[in-house]
Amino acid sequence: NLEEMVGQTLESLVTELVPRARRLVLSRRAVIEKQAADARAEMLETLEAGETVEGIVRSVRDFGAFIDIGHGVEGLVHVSQLSWERITDPNEILKPGQAVKAVVKKVDRETGKIGLSIRDLVESPWSRADAKYPMGSTVRGTVSRIADFGAFVKLEPGIEGLIHVSELATRRIRSVGDVVTEGETI
Repeated sequence: NLEEMVGQTLESLVTELVPRARRLVLSRRAVIEKQAADARAEMLETLEAGETVEGIVRSVRDFGAFIDIGHGVEGLVHVSQLSWERITDPNEILKPGQAVKAVVKKVDRETGKIGLSIRDLVESPWSRADAKYPMGSTVRGTVSRIADFGAFVKLEPGIEGLIHVSELATRRIRSVGDVVTEGETI
């Protein structure tokens, strides 16, 4: 609304000056864009790996999500950095407009690319796995995937183990699917 600007003092850039025609053209937009570019450049210079930032999810793609961390600077949270669990669809975890916290993994000042991680804000399930699942213990898990060489068994979010095909049965088997099925608790 241009009426809101009447009487205000605005910093503007002179884009055209024609004294004979008594014409002066100013650009407020150019000043705003320059200030935003300066803020982006300053943020890229001061941002360090390991720093925790807050931002807004701008878009979610198959490979991850772009997070606006301020001043128009966006970072990418790769799908592998969303959770300690295997994620097939980032849309299950994040939605555009959602506020999130993330850890800066890397900053490439030349290209302006920023790598972020949400999972690094949560303790890794592997940090206590050796105490929770000691060698030789019997545990329950759910078959999450079947491959030619064995079955992957999920013990808890973020912790999966492989039962090699040679360990699935005492007899020789043709196919892993003959012994276990996906989703089965074993």
